Amino acid sequence: MDASFLTSQELVRPWRRATFLAVAIAVVELIVIIGVGAKLLARPVAHVIQQEAVAVATPRPAAPQPKALRQAIRRAKAPAGKARPRGRVRIMVFNGNGRSGAAGAEATRLSHLGYKVAGATNASHQDYATSVVMYRPGYHAEGLRLAKDLGVRVVGPLDGIAVSALDGGQLAVVVGAR
Repeated sequence: MDASFLTSQELVRPWRRATFLAVAIAVVELIVIIGVGAKLLARPVAHVIQQEAVAVATPRPAAPQPKALRQAIRRAKAPAGKARPRGRVRIMVFNGNGRSGAAGAEATRLSHLGYKVAGATNASHQDYATSVVMYRPGYHAEGLRLAKDLGVRVVGPLDGIAVSALDGGQLAVVVGAR
């Protein structure tokens, strides 16, 4: 008999080549499918991204302000008006820096400038870094003038001090560390 028997290596070799060829074809098909899918999805996705970018970049109109807020802003920006004479303005002096006698010294200084001093006492807090001038409603101009007289940069309406604590005064000075 002249027939030779094939070894196991010879039987496996054609299947190995066929497997590699099948995998290579599958990889090429996968790449083609991904490419076609990306091309089909790219345009709609790009359109959505462009719309979102335009929406973010376009300024939106500001929400309307409530009437009370508009009036408060208008009052704050309004010119101070004419101030009453210094002799007709009463000031309460608060010591906000913790140094003994600071409020009394400031009250004496205010008296020399022609103001009436309603009193001098300690503030509820002793940690004010800078002096502050505060005014009751209707005394904005006087508050600005007092701040200018004292060289104080912080001026505003009463905040944190009750009107009853002013002892009949219209303005308050909190003496700070500077």
